[in-house]
Amino acid sequence: MSKIYRKKIIAGNWKMNKTATEAKTLAAEVLNEVKKFDQADIVLIPPFTALGVVAEAISGVPNVFLGAQNVHQAASGAYTGEISVAMLRDVYCRYVVIGHSERRQYFAETDALINEKVKTALAGSLRVILCVGETLKEREGGDAVWKKVLTKQVAGGLAGIPEKDFADIIVAYEPVWAIGTGKTATPAQAQEAHAFIRSLIEKNITAEVARKIRIQYGGSVKADNASEILHQPDIDGALVGGASLDARSFAAIVLSAAQPGAAS
Repeated sequence: MSKIYRKKIIAGNWKMNKTATEAKTLAAEVLNEVKKFDQADIVLIPPFTALGVVAEAISGVPNVFLGAQNVHQAASGAYTGEISVAMLRDVYCRYVVIGHSERRQYFAETDALINEKVKTALAGSLRVILCVGETLKEREGGDAVWKKVLTKQVAGGLAGIPEKDFADIIVAYEPVWAIGTGKTATPAQAQEAHAFIRSLIEKNITAEVARKIRIQYGGSVKADNASEILHQPDIDGALVGGASLDARSFAAIVLSAAQPGAAS
């Protein structure tokens, strides 16, 4: 597979943290650190109640985008507590996270449901960050087990997606055993999983899509491990959890995406 340039993408998932007031402050602090950095796409993903104020904070800043943590699969309707694609677009969301391990674990989201959400988001002109990853038990089951899990999740989440839509899809490999645990996949482990995911896309979609699609790593990414992870050949960015709640820590991860020898 010939080499192709894929711009890094660093996304900060704030999860159920930060009020709107706190989110406005954090967004301003992040921008102060990274607004001139153009070597990566930067995505801020606050809770739903803070989307509006973060949208205002980042308005007009190149390479900094707004993301949402979830979306409903229906365009509208009697779904109390849910958020539609149109609602996200109305507050200038550009990205949406779908299939995060916490949604799979705590809200019983299946690959079929996740696939519906992916299709709805793409139809509404949102870019999708599709999360896949294995549990500790599955990882310890050996290569055959975790590869089977990833094969099922990738195939299920991307089923029926037209080739033209893959330009708006990012896959986030998040080993569940490394989320919020302080554990991190070694650079070699992360690279192996990313390369495997890319091979699945080459096999099931096309080699061209596999070459171009961005695959980011999510799992206790921190400033002190980001650089080595981000410069593996098949790792195109990071989906950052806890460290994204601290502006300087998140900025350090973003700056770690700089191409060697390039000015930031």
